[in-house]
Amino acid sequence: MSDLEIRPAVLTDIPAVVAMLADDPLGARRESPDDLSPYEAAFRRLTDDPNQRIVVAVREERVVGTLQLTVVPGLSRRGATRSIIEGVRVHSDERGSGLGTQLIQWAVDESRRQSCRLVQLTSDTTRTDAHRFYERLGFAASHVGFKLTL
Repeated sequence: MSDLEIRPAVLTDIPAVVAMLADDPLGARRESPDDLSPYEAAFRRLTDDPNQRIVVAVREERVVGTLQLTVVPGLSRRGATRSIIEGVRVHSDERGSGLGTQLIQWAVDESRRQSCRLVQLTSDTTRTDAHRFYERLGFAASHVGFKLTL
């Protein structure tokens, strides 16, 4: 996979990122690839925040993966900084290639560079394949998550 580059996302990557977010049963219900304006506005907010990293994996000039990494300073755990991995997506043509592992490893390495003491992520309860993937990478299903839609 030496032809793979993981780099910060740029605005022109948004159509490919949104297409990957929408390319599964859950994403198909909640994403709107036909109207990119809310995604572009969110991207600008994210790039203005020094604690946010949106990256894309590019192969042969094509965006084939993405994730968001958020660095969160905190008081708990003796003032530890943690990171949160969100929005991990791999293009359907690349699934099973090891790209997901490379993206997560990038996030873990970046978290270490940011002096994080903990890396966490959430995954929808229906994504059992993703759960096995994260467990193989050393993540433990240690908490129960809750959401409140506003």
